[in-house]
Amino acid sequence: MAKGSPEAAVNGGGGGEGTKSEAAELAAHPYDFHVSGPRNLSSPNWRDLIRSSWRDPNYKRMVIACFVQAVYLLELDRQEERTEENGLAPKWWKPSKYKLTQTLTDKRDGSIYGAVLEWDRSAALSELILMRPAGAPRAVLALRGTLLKSPTIRRDLEDDLRFLAWESLKGSVRFHGALEALKVMVDKFGSNNVCIGGHSLGAGFALQVGKALAKEGILVECHLFNPPSVSLAMSFRNIGEKAGFLWKKIKDSLPSKVQVAVDGEENAPVNGGKMFCNEIKKWVPHLYVNNSDYICCYYTDPSGAVVATDVSSDKAKMINSPGEVVAKLFVMNKGPQKFLEAHGLEQWWSDDMELQQALHHSKLIDRQLRSLYTAPPPSGKS
Repeated sequence: MAKGSPEAAVNGGGGGEGTKSEAAELAAHPYDFHVSGPRNLSSPNWRDLIRSSWRDPNYKRMVIACFVQAVYLLELDRQEERTEENGLAPKWWKPSKYKLTQTLTDKRDGSIYGAVLEWDRSAALSELILMRPAGAPRAVLALRGTLLKSPTIRRDLEDDLRFLAWESLKGSVRFHGALEALKVMVDKFGSNNVCIGGHSLGAGFALQVGKALAKEGILVECHLFNPPSVSLAMSFRNIGEKAGFLWKKIKDSLPSKVQVAVDGEENAPVNGGKMFCNEIKKWVPHLYVNNSDYICCYYTDPSGAVVATDVSSDKAKMINSPGEVVAKLFVMNKGPQKFLEAHGLEQWWSDDMELQQALHHSKLIDRQLRSLYTAPPPSGKS
């Protein structure tokens, strides 16, 4: 979240005046849904049974971003001792006819870092919505990013540093909590009826949790807002790649003593790196990045050509060629330029945003997802 939440004011008046003052204060809170939420996001209605808004990828992006915002506010509500009746968070999921069924809590400090939201059939029936609109998930796992408030900042920054050092979050208790919650959702509703979304650090968790299930053949829709792309491990790897490239150029410039005629061997595929992506369905996460955000901008560093995609629908046209590793990458064309705003979640439900969509061969995406489609080397014969 780009801005810190203001502390609740203390009212010294009578009971009735205090209640009115508290209600007015919450209505004017900068994170109230009606203050900072999307302006043109329609709530589900009976028309969605004919033409579902959830089929629109922009609508889906905005709703899932709102669900992630709700997780930030669940933690702020907890810190500021707001209840479900007067809390800020419920206003971000109730208009979409979802309900909170589980909060993911870090037992080390009691902070809320994730939430499971499920389709609220009772609330939908009250609006004459007889069934869940096509494309609407039965359940969504939403994960927040770093919250710069004293009760949770220590554990948040601990995981930030974990990613910075190792480019991995698997050692975190939050990773295991999110993975277990997602597995329960898949067992209950099926992988086609659930999705996961996260922002910043939460997007890092969502990517690695989704990838862990994808390795088991369970493909869950994944939406990543401003996922982290900067790490020391990546920097050292890039230095090694550049050093290797330079050494190869030096070797190529040296006179060769022996001409080895092994063209057949050179062109033969290596078993350890043989791709089998043609044989399985691909897991294609959705990434939303702003080039002015230096935390996630490295996802746009290309390693090859952009692959064609149909921007009028949510279906990607993937070329089934060996070695292809792709993701749906959405790059902000017109949006915030200052870092704090460029890294903020609010931009992803903004009305005047412009996105460029492409299936992109990014160096970072390629490295993160390649293990999903690379056959393991054959075991040695005894």
